[in-house]
Amino acid sequence: MTNNEQSDVLVVGGGMAGLAGALAMRSNGARVTLLEQAPEFGEVGAGLQLAPNATRILQRWGLLDKVIEVGVKPRNIVFRDAVTGEELTRQVLGGEFEERYGAPYVVVHRSDLHRVLLEACREAGVELINNVRVESVETVATAAGAAVGRVRSAGGEVYTADAVLAADGLKSALRAAVSTDTPIGSAYVAYRGTVPITKDTPAADLEDVIVYLGPDCHLVQYPLRKGELLNTVAVFKSPSFARGEEQYGGVDELEEAYRDCVPQVKAALANLGKNIRWPMYDREPITEWVNGRTVLIGDAAHPMLQYLAQGACQALEDAAVLEDITNARVFRGGDADDTAWDAALAEFAAARAPRTARVQRTARVWGESWHVSGVGQVLRNLLFKARRGSDFHYTDWLYGHGTESKAHRTESKAAA
Repeated sequence: MTNNEQSDVLVVGGGMAGLAGALAMRSNGARVTLLEQAPEFGEVGAGLQLAPNATRILQRWGLLDKVIEVGVKPRNIVFRDAVTGEELTRQVLGGEFEERYGAPYVVVHRSDLHRVLLEACREAGVELINNVRVESVETVATAAGAAVGRVRSAGGEVYTADAVLAADGLKSALRAAVSTDTPIGSAYVAYRGTVPITKDTPAADLEDVIVYLGPDCHLVQYPLRKGELLNTVAVFKSPSFARGEEQYGGVDELEEAYRDCVPQVKAALANLGKNIRWPMYDREPITEWVNGRTVLIGDAAHPMLQYLAQGACQALEDAAVLEDITNARVFRGGDADDTAWDAALAEFAAARAPRTARVQRTARVWGESWHVSGVGQVLRNLLFKARRGSDFHYTDWLYGHGTESKAHRTESKAAA
């Protein structure tokens, strides 16, 4: 079976990265087809933190207000010691913070953000196709000699496009075309849960993102859906995961991990869903994201640990930078010659790989600093408490305008 109508862009994967990439390419006027292997679109998980480097992009696409409508703008991010309960540092998220970075910090349910992006793709005219499991992608020449990406599905369908965005996630099958690596287990797992906020919910901290740091564990809480839900995430070092067991039959590991924590942390464990846990993986950064007319984006290119809360944020950055570069090299002024896509994809990977590699590596180090004990814990606490509330030294590189301005400089240079 062949899909005879060629697209400008074919996206493989209907998660955050795939939808964002599809929307960005459609914003350039491209004919975009998105293939998703699941029978329906959806997103599992619980809360998601969107820093200003991501909300600026949503603002640019006209989606930020919709996300805020279903999310929460927390007042602070507060770090506490999970054993003593003492506050270590906090970042005020309004006022100077929001003015400095040009957009707010927002927390939102993953399914709500996914729905906003999905609706935007539908309204923009992206062709969305479910129940398609992609088996292979290759770059071939057309009868006219132009290069295209050709995708084959397990059902025998064949799709062609000028460019293919591989957004098939952490365990990406399409990544094998550029790298033989495999996901790396961190030894840490996460339990998540959302519960309704009621009159019996302790009123403290319901407007903030709260992070408790403990030896080999941490716990995060924040409100969702306009303050109707409380999101809780517990992350700890798991002996069973270290043995190779992704899932585990009991909760004894969870309870043991938080044995020495303050009562507030122990009480929060009751909010977690215990039927499934999320083992935490990443991969080593790679510099080569392109194979012919196929390019990796999102977790397929740069899966990262969650400590910087940047997985979805970096996927949105990917889409925005690709939008700018392809607008300048491929779409502006009408059809370009056949080499325009090759140059655009190479420029995109060269621009994004160093940035995302830094985020991947920093997330690992940041997580290690959260989970220290003994002397390391004492030194960590002293460092955190020495930070001034107006110190943006640790966030400017991550939340600032650098990546976006670089993309716009690329666009301006190409136009000239």
